[in-house]
Amino acid sequence: MIRPATRDDTHTICELIRALAEYERLSDQVVLDEARLREHLFGPRSFAEVLLAVEAGHIVGFALFFHNYSTFLGRPGIYLEDLFVRPEHRGKGHGKALLQAIARLAIERGCGRLEWAVLDWNEPSIAFYRSLGAQPMDEWTTFRMTDDAIERLAGETT
Repeated sequence: MIRPATRDDTHTICELIRALAEYERLSDQVVLDEARLREHLFGPRSFAEVLLAVEAGHIVGFALFFHNYSTFLGRPGIYLEDLFVRPEHRGKGHGKALLQAIARLAIERGCGRLEWAVLDWNEPSIAFYRSLGAQPMDEWTTFRMTDDAIERLAGETT
C-alpha cells in the first residue's frame, strides 16, 4: 500500500533518510533536524511531499519529491529527491509502486517531467530505472552550492 505521509510519520521518515544515507555511503553528510523536517513537510509552507510504502502495517519505504518547472515545456515537473526501500523489503514491488504513485500525481498535476538523480555506482537502481523506461541525462552535469558558497555568493556586490 502507498499512502501520503502525515506529521506523525516524521520520525520514521528521518529513520528512512538516515538508512538511505547509509546505503549511499553518505551518512557523514546527514545533519537532518527532525523538527525542521516536520515544519518543511507539514508546516504552513510545504517544501516537499512524502509517500510511504506500507507492508503489513509497517512503513518499509518512502519517496520524497517536490515540484520544479520546465521553461522549455512551459509546464511543472516533479523532482524525486529520495526513493528508498529497506533492503529486507526490496524485490516486492514497493519501489515501483512508489514511482507509479508519483507518476500518477505527475499526470494529475499536468507535469511534463519526472526527474531524479542516481549515484553512478548504483547499478541495481540504474538497471531498475531503465527497466521502467527512464533515460539517463548523460549530457548534463549537476552543480551544487551549500551553506558557505551560498552565503559568499549572496553577500557579493555587483
